[in-house]
Amino acid sequence: MTEELDRPVIVTRHDGWAEVALARPARKNAITGPLGEALAAALHELDDDESVRAILLCGSGGAFCSGLDLKAFNADPRPEWVARFQDIWRGAHKALYGLEKPLVGALERYAINGGAALAIACDLLVAGKTAYLQVGEAQIGMAAPYNMAWLALRHTEALAARIALVGRRFEGPELLALGVVYEVVEDAAVLARARALTAELAGYPPGGLRSIKRALRAGVDQDADAWFDRFVGAGPRTVAPPAPRS
Repeated sequence: MTEELDRPVIVTRHDGWAEVALARPARKNAITGPLGEALAAALHELDDDESVRAILLCGSGGAFCSGLDLKAFNADPRPEWVARFQDIWRGAHKALYGLEKPLVGALERYAINGGAALAIACDLLVAGKTAYLQVGEAQIGMAAPYNMAWLALRHTEALAARIALVGRRFEGPELLALGVVYEVVEDAAVLARARALTAELAGYPPGGLRSIKRALRAGVDQDADAWFDRFVGAGPRTVAPPAPRS
């Protein structure tokens, strides 16, 4: 097992699978330009690595992702990556969209706004009983392009409307009933269960999972840019995350 430390994303390799952790626990793994760039790079590298057959996406410090880091976006002096952020964030979602290996997500505590989009992008999501997902952009008068893109890819219009129009919190058991998550476990067991599921998938004979992922995307019949362009541009793209509960 090897780790890449001191980065906004940490990759830990195991036998046949890898764990990609959003690694800004002091900021509840809030999204910045460097985090988006590191996430895309990690996913591309792992997708190209034939020894990796499944990937786990999680957050560090017991939470998944609280959304955009407005403190970082509004820092003085202004970070150079702010001007490039839309392209950076598009790149991260393109990496997720193009991933040819199964992606398991570990939803601990919360996934809010931009963090919710990362959670919904996972093929299989394991959530805690009190963990919640919130697509809350409507409550602050913003569009939710990447959330809407992933909801439209994976779910019905009725379900997307239910989650996005009201913008409230949906906890683990309700997310399971709606078909948004694969499994709900005790809060303290989320990461262990998600790791076990990822390792299980990695133990399958090589080739099958990749073929299934390719078939899933073939059903969309659009590349990543064409798909996301359907949703980006419908409104402002910079989203402020609601404050996470303690």
